[in-house]
This record gives sequence, C-alpha cells and structure tokens, in this order.
Amino acid sequence: MSNSQLTPGVVPGRLTTEVYAVNFSDVAPPLDHHEARVAADRCYFCYDAPCVTACPTSIDIPLFIRQISTGTPDAAAMTIFNQNILGGICARVCPTENLCEGSCVREAAEGKPVQIGALQRYATDHLMDQGSHPFKRAAPTAKRVAVVGAGPAGLSAAHRLAVKGHEVTLFDARAKAGGLNEYGIATYKAVDGFAGREVEWLLSVGGISVKTGAALGRDFGLADLQRDYDAVFLGMGLQGVNALGAEGEGRDQVHDAVDFIRELRQSGDLSALPVGRDVVVIGGGMTAVDAAVQARHLGAQNVTIVYRRGQSRMGASSHEQDHATRAGVRIICNAMPVAVHGNGAVREVEFAHTREGASGLEETGERFRLAADQLFRAIGQRLSGHPEGLALSGGKIAVDDKGRSSLAGVWAGGDCATGGDDLTVTAVAEGRDAAEDIHAQLMGADHG
Repeated sequence: MSNSQLTPGVVPGRLTTEVYAVNFSDVAPPLDHHEARVAADRCYFCYDAPCVTACPTSIDIPLFIRQISTGTPDAAAMTIFNQNILGGICARVCPTENLCEGSCVREAAEGKPVQIGALQRYATDHLMDQGSHPFKRAAPTAKRVAVVGAGPAGLSAAHRLAVKGHEVTLFDARAKAGGLNEYGIATYKAVDGFAGREVEWLLSVGGISVKTGAALGRDFGLADLQRDYDAVFLGMGLQGVNALGAEGEGRDQVHDAVDFIRELRQSGDLSALPVGRDVVVIGGGMTAVDAAVQARHLGAQNVTIVYRRGQSRMGASSHEQDHATRAGVRIICNAMPVAVHGNGAVREVEFAHTREGASGLEETGERFRLAADQLFRAIGQRLSGHPEGLALSGGKIAVDDKGRSSLAGVWAGGDCATGGDDLTVTAVAEGRDAAEDIHAQLMGADHG
C-alpha cells in the first residue's frame, strides 16, 4: 500500500497488543466434545436431506453427523474428506447460512438449524490432528499432470489425481500455496496459520510437487505444459481487479481490498499495519465485508461499506452483513462512486444515489460525500491475461460440465472458469470433478 506518511491519518499501532489479540481471535471457536455430541443430537437424519442437495460438494451430512453422535468423529471426517478434501477450511469460511444450514429442516421449523459447519470443523480438525494422512495412493500410472494455481480448485484436483496414482506438478505464482485460503480471507476466520497447515496436510499424501513463484504466461506457457504433461488443469483464480471508473481513483491511499487482506494475512505484527481514521470500502461481497471489519479491528474509527445496488443484492450473506454492523461498520446501499477528491491523497469520496431503472442501474440526480483517508476497492476481479488458444465466455475460461476447455487435454475450474460462484466449496467441487474426468481420459475409461 502507499506510504502512510503521505496521509497523516493513516497510521499503524492504533490499538494495544491485547486488543489486537481479541479482535483477531477465532470468530467462531470450535465445539468441544460435549458440545459436538449435543449439536449432533439435534439432527433429524433426514432421508433425501435438503442440506446435502444444498452442499456444492454433496457431502452426506446426515451420515457424518450420525458418526459424530455415535462417537466416531474420524469416520465422520472421512465422509467429509471423500467429497471435500478442503473440508476444514470450508467449515470455517463457507456461507453455511445460505447453503446447508439455510436448507436445514430445523431452520425452517424453528429458525435454528443444526450447526453443520461447526460439526464439520469438529470432525475434520479431530482427524487432521492425528497427523498422518488418511488417504493412500493407488499404484503409479506413469501419467503426469500439471495443475496451475494452488488455490482451492487446484489443490482439490491435485489431491484427487495424486490419490489416483498420477504424478502431479502444482504451479503457483505466489510464494505460498493456498490461494485465497492463504491470502484472501479474513484473518479471524482461519487463525493460527490453519490454511497453511491444511495445505501441508493435503500434500502429505505424496505424489505432488509444488513450484511456487511460477506464473503462467510469465515463466511458462500453456503450450509448454501441453508438451511436457499428459493433462493440464487450470485453477489460477482471478488476479486482475476491476477499476471503480471514478474520477481521481489514482490518488494515494486508494487500494484494492484484496491487497489489504493479503497484507493482513501475511503480517506477523498487526500493530505495524497502517489504517485510516475514516475508511470507505466500495463493494458488496465477502471481500468488502472482510476488508471493512478488519479495518475496524485494526482501529479505524469510521468504516463504511458502500454498495451500488439494494442491500438484498449484496453478495455477502445476511450473516456476514450482520457481522459487519455488529463490528461497527456502516452499510450504505444504492450509491455509486463518481469521484475521489483530495490533494495527492484521498480526502473525500463523492457518490451518486442510484435506483433500478427500466434500462438497469441509473443515478437519481442526488449526490453526497463521505470523508475518507483510506479507500478500498472490492468490486470484483477478472482474469489476468488470456491463456493462449483458450475460448473465453464472460471474461472467464469457457468449460463444459466436466471442466473441459476448448483445448484438448486442458481442463479448468474455480474462479477462473465459467460456472463457478466465487465460493471456496464450489471451487473444490470443480477441481475434484475435473480430476475424475482427467483420470478417466488418461486411463482410457472415458466414454464421451
């Protein structure tokens, strides 16, 4: 981020060490053994359970909860991991209120669903704490697969392919594997380096070599991978950030929210991170909420999320929105930025009120300004560069329902490909399913 000396109000160390520790502690502490058994006993173990249908990875939720209730949490974890190898982080970051818990019969009847996410965390943490990896690799196939992007989709694909007996090389442009789980979620959602520990655990299955600091289009091309490997899976996510399109957005202290979150995730000293007095975040998704809440937790006095459409259209779930407001974040909807004012650095952001018109979003003619010494953009990301030869659709790599791209031998999944919904759990499912199709083709079992 820009040098904080340019803006006197943007300074580090606003809070004490003790307050930082509280603010960035586990937002949803784990269940203990008794709490897990009590929570599991609330499940009706429904036939044709709606929670399973709502889960993008189709975990047999009633089965794993029954396994917890009968005192076999490691069996429950295997039920989860067989469908979702990143079940640990998904238990922490999934919008369960919109997915499994939102579909729970008890939610409809009582307004209080079974704590599916917490129970999933209980089971997966229990097994991961055992140390050894529970999956065993099949006999070597002598097939080599390149996986580009060590985020949720790439890790899921790499693990499934390695278990099938293939040799996998996992490339990632960053210094660490993990993708958004390592760099892009709020610190308080995955404390104590969990994302990194989960990656280490996943890789311990064997058969996966990792090359970090290696970017597609910079250090190697897609044609190189097609030449050197039997199959290629692309799961590099979205690296470009959309611009505001507002006059003056190039001023100092205007940042991308993903960069702010990444610095937080990688910081060893929260007191060294500068934050403004008056922080404005533009956007309505999970990234906007994560940036805004963490700015408050760093000591910002006034934090405002501004979203161009109505609150019901926000990408962040109602649960996340409520979490933001409880943290002291103000949410303003139906307003879009038109200008960033200041002398060198941002001082105010000018907004136009909006409404849904016959031709889409339109300005009402009314404007207002918010004081801001720090402004974060969280208005979505885009594919950075165009991998050679690949057809695109809507700015993403076009794939079919098996993850196959327009190039033979090249699959894609996660945020960089069509069909996703920018959720970790969906990326995991797409990586897993593409790996199954890759395996079928490599072993000659594909029938169309």
